[in-house]
Amino acid sequence: MTRFKTSRAGLIAASALSAAALAGGVLIGRATTPAGAPAGPTAESRKVLYWYDPMVPGQRFERPGKSPYMDMPLVAKYADEAPPGPGVQIDPAKVQNLGVRTATIERGTLPSGVTATGVIDFNERDVAVVQAKAAGFVQRVYGRAPGDVVGAGAPLADVLVPEWAGAQGEFLAVRRTGDAALIRAARQRLQLLGMPPGLIASVERSGQVRNVATVTTPSGGVIKSLGVRSGMTVAAGQTLAEVNGLGRVWLNAAVPEAAAGLVQPGQTVTATLAAYPGQTFSGRVTAILPQAEAESRTLTARVELPNPDGRLRPGMFATVQFGGVAQPALLVPSEAVIRTGRRTLVMLADPGGRYTPAEVRVGREAGGRTEVLAGLSAGEKVVASGQFLLDSEASLSGVQARPLGAPAPLKAAAALHESVGRVEQIAPDRVTLSHEPVPAIQWPAMTMQFRLADPALARGLKAGDRVNFAFEQAPAGPTVRRMNRVSP
Repeated sequence: MTRFKTSRAGLIAASALSAAALAGGVLIGRATTPAGAPAGPTAESRKVLYWYDPMVPGQRFERPGKSPYMDMPLVAKYADEAPPGPGVQIDPAKVQNLGVRTATIERGTLPSGVTATGVIDFNERDVAVVQAKAAGFVQRVYGRAPGDVVGAGAPLADVLVPEWAGAQGEFLAVRRTGDAALIRAARQRLQLLGMPPGLIASVERSGQVRNVATVTTPSGGVIKSLGVRSGMTVAAGQTLAEVNGLGRVWLNAAVPEAAAGLVQPGQTVTATLAAYPGQTFSGRVTAILPQAEAESRTLTARVELPNPDGRLRPGMFATVQFGGVAQPALLVPSEAVIRTGRRTLVMLADPGGRYTPAEVRVGREAGGRTEVLAGLSAGEKVVASGQFLLDSEASLSGVQARPLGAPAPLKAAAALHESVGRVEQIAPDRVTLSHEPVPAIQWPAMTMQFRLADPALARGLKAGDRVNFAFEQAPAGPTVRRMNRVSP
């Protein structure tokens, strides 16, 4: 009995000790949490704005569930995750690791010239056709062949014309009569039979019949076709040869369809050829052919080039530079432009390390710069390197691009600093002042030169005048915005 009481007392003591220890642990646990410290937000207490699929962030859902696009659950977008301002904010360390570079939108001049490639071709306006004046037989040829370059008057073949023998005999018989009218009529008959004037004069001078005529080229150039062979019979009017002149050649340049509006007839052109490095050939656009090449989407600009020494040969390849006048434009680095196929974007670099996509409309491109027709203003900064990663981050965050026509954010007005000084020297756009200290920007009293925002500010002032002026710290240097003479 005594043993039982002892065991029971031990159990009671052990139970009390365990309860005390448990209570102490709770008290210790409570003591480790600072009084008044807010508990971290739980998923149940956070406000959900919407649910979305990370792969399709632009589509939002009102209820949780499985994505209709991917075999994965929708992700909640909480209110405390919403960015405090427009755009997406990137950790500066990550921006540095990405190698992000920015560029300022500025006005400049963009060359309006167009560069294209072309091929030298024959001038089809300088073609001479050699035909038989009368029916006859080819007695002799002079070894010509298509592709030979010949000069004017080069012989091609000797043709025997039987019909000319009888007519020349009659002419000589009439000539012996001395009747001027009959002689004139007989000479005219020889001309109508196709005899060259030189042959008629030779018959009249020698008094002998000459019914063999030498066919010659009327102009110099290259023989494109030759249809005369020894022993063949020719008919009156038959084409014996075609000669294409080489004094001027055509350069057919393939101009991209997008740049066709910058090329006009009469425009000056310079061409360079691989065959003659370091040399340029000048010409003018004579025509723009009306049909575009469907495969290459180019238009053909026909350029006429002088070729006095015959060095420009058809088939040669050339690089063509169409002249133009540089035109002012709003310019952005070409590498900053993101073309999605549906629209064109740039990433704006906003103050505070935020980045916002903006839709733009672009125009011409030259020298690594692209003309901006709409969507940007001078002075805005865009991302020129790493913009694709920033655009992806903005898409995943559901950031909407600034649409075309939306006004750019207004810049804060530059702070003006006032002081009093004496005019030392006045120039058309500058003024030199000995001014008092400017405590706002920690400037001591000194003599320095200021730019004039408007030359009219110095009108009526002269060296030695005491003035009260206000200036701003512009990128081009301190610029006076207001200046008035004060009493001494």
